[in-house]
Amino acid sequence: MHCNNAAALAQLTLRVPPLHNQVSPHYKCRMLCSPGSVLNLLRSGRLRSCSRRGRNRLPLWLRKICLYMRLVVQSLCFSALTDSDVVFDSIFEPVFWTVDYVTRWFGLVFVCLVVILTSSIVVIAYIVLLPLILNTYSPPWIAWHICYGHWNLVMIAFHYYKAAKTSPGYPPTEKNDRPFVSVCKKCIMPKPARTHHCGICNRCILKMDHHCPWLNNCVGHFNHRYFFSFCLFMTLGCVYCSISGRNLFLDAYNALERFKHSDLEKPGVPVTGIGLLIGLLPSGQANFQTPAPPYTFQERMIHKSIIYMWVLTSTVGVALGALTVWHAFLISRGETSIERHINKKERQRLAAWGKVYRNPFNYGKLNNWKVFFGVEKKSHWVTRILLPSGHPPNGDGLTWDIFPVRKDMTPV
Repeated sequence: MHCNNAAALAQLTLRVPPLHNQVSPHYKCRMLCSPGSVLNLLRSGRLRSCSRRGRNRLPLWLRKICLYMRLVVQSLCFSALTDSDVVFDSIFEPVFWTVDYVTRWFGLVFVCLVVILTSSIVVIAYIVLLPLILNTYSPPWIAWHICYGHWNLVMIAFHYYKAAKTSPGYPPTEKNDRPFVSVCKKCIMPKPARTHHCGICNRCILKMDHHCPWLNNCVGHFNHRYFFSFCLFMTLGCVYCSISGRNLFLDAYNALERFKHSDLEKPGVPVTGIGLLIGLLPSGQANFQTPAPPYTFQERMIHKSIIYMWVLTSTVGVALGALTVWHAFLISRGETSIERHINKKERQRLAAWGKVYRNPFNYGKLNNWKVFFGVEKKSHWVTRILLPSGHPPNGDGLTWDIFPVRKDMTPV
């Protein structure tokens, strides 16, 4: 009997769930708020604080540095999307910040430098070259140089002013229904397609290409055409000065070299025989020294100005010409400088999956140029490209037509 009761009691005990699973929330609260539990919590907290006091022997400023470094190290592994680019940006963040800071404050210096150098070439052209052209060239060549030189100068000045003073375009800061593709981690604002953050301007830029220190401005949706046109016409002007002034440069350089060594040379006519007997020369001297031709300060400055102009225009023409060709290549592909790197990574990523990436903003080479220059009819090739034009670009920079358009965008 007792054995049977013990077996039944054991079975009942096994069937009954643990007591703590059946405790009501109200009873749990009473247990936690009881004086014994509160004392236990205080004792454990005091023991932990004492142990922490024993460990934290470092000064406060050193502890802050250690905590910051620990946070930086942990931030490198904040998600599964961390790659070498994130680590590189995190490590070189102080270097990037220094470069942005210096570029931001020296932007006005670069603009003044462009104005001063360009003005110096213009002054030399008017004071030195123009009189030579009027005195030596035929009337058709004089008309060509005067017309082309002034047209090129007007195009350079117009497009540089517009590129520097026109806003590149910023996304709206207030709430709107415009579509966006991501959120800027610096501005904490929605970013439309083709929008990127500029660390120097400290703002997001629509269709950002790069920040140009020579403009002290970002190159974006609304001034990209002005920037490229300035680079194009400045390159043409430099090539024009370099080619047309090549002979003048060689003559000026040879003149400077000749008169530089004139003091070392001793030209003269040897005197022998009866000349020495009649006392034509002092005793011991056998050559008659002829005086050097006059070389005035004005001639020296003219020659140096020609050499300065040719060296500067040739150097700028090569450097700026390479930049212009690079941007022309990007425009033909419907890309910006930033999108070039992004699209390259996308092509590599999809190639690993056996897929082909296509730029959604590439409308074909001809159509890309038409969209870039705002060409809507045939006359615009002249009025909007070869003449100064302040027309706005196509679209607002917030929304874009994607997928290539194969039809001709200019009506025939």
